[in-house]
Amino acid sequence: MEKGGQRALPKVLFVVGKKIMPGAAGRNRIKRLMREAYRHEKSTAVECARKYTGSGNTVLCIAFMYTGREKNTLPSSESFRKEVRGLLEGIMRMAPG
Repeated sequence: MEKGGQRALPKVLFVVGKKIMPGAAGRNRIKRLMREAYRHEKSTAVECARKYTGSGNTVLCIAFMYTGREKNTLPSSESFRKEVRGLLEGIMRMAPG
């Protein structure tokens, strides 16, 4: 799907709950790490969007919600990349067609 001469990207939401990371600085850091991991895996996300939406007027919306395995800990950037890549590949496998 094209919009204004550019390929339409999926809409993405990043969420970190206060109960998982009480401090705002920690929540913002985790969201930055998730956005950076997503940026590195964006080509897979574009493939997902293309597979789900085809040539229709629909937009794929993806929400990444950090649930944390241990409270008040910051995971590494590489672990976020692996998680995001795995999630996007899972979305691809579940896509119709």
